Amino acid sequence: MKYVLKIAYDGTNYGGWQIQNNAITVQQVLQNAANTAFGQQLNITASGRTDAGVHAAAQICHFTADISVPANKIADALNVHLPQDISVLSSNLADEDFDANRSAKKKTYCYKLYFSPRRNPLKDRYSLWVKGDINEDKLVQAANLFTGEHDFKAYMASRSQVKTTVRTVYSVTVKSSFSYGSKDIEIYVCGNGFLYNMVRTMAGTILGYAQGKISEEQIKKSLLTQNRTLVGKTLPANGLTLYSVDYGKELF
Repeated sequence: MKYVLKIAYDGTNYGGWQIQNNAITVQQVLQNAANTAFGQQLNITASGRTDAGVHAAAQICHFTADISVPANKIADALNVHLPQDISVLSSNLADEDFDANRSAKKKTYCYKLYFSPRRNPLKDRYSLWVKGDINEDKLVQAANLFTGEHDFKAYMASRSQVKTTVRTVYSVTVKSSFSYGSKDIEIYVCGNGFLYNMVRTMAGTILGYAQGKISEEQIKKSLLTQNRTLVGKTLPANGLTLYSVDYGKELF
């Protein structure tokens, strides 16, 4: 039988999703928990990799196994063996042709920043501190420049190897609120797929524009020429969260 999981995790202490030799990863911890819970080694596949330090509010995974635990109780069976920074939120049976990675239609990431004169340790784990205030209208103006199909090569980490750097961004939405005496900004980026460091570099470019460090012309030109020198900094991983994955149907 094939099963689907929805997982939330705090990525602070992990080297990303995918198993690797030199760091503890979310996939490794989850598969170890499954081995303990079900007495068999499972290969758990996610909708996509998240990088070291990146969080997930709703990572979607699938695996195939012959187990007696009811599908909706698999979450509880796994959570008993998981640390506090990883939790299976939901579990269910999946169609036999379902693939958490290949079946995904859209993904949404959220980059969080907070603006204040001084750092707030209650926010630092999941958002980036920017000293001072910001012009929210300029954040929105820059965000709108990224929608549509573009070649995002300039927004990709240099060591990445992919067949194509063309991606479609369906929307970039900026939301603001106030908490603990400072302004919180959330940048939601929804697209059909993302390159390594793409959202973090987009967020850095949007921030750079709002701060007057990058012009509208530079952003437009970066999408036409793929010139990395025209874009902003790649912001730290702690501000980024995989917010949702859309499959065009309900999974749970």
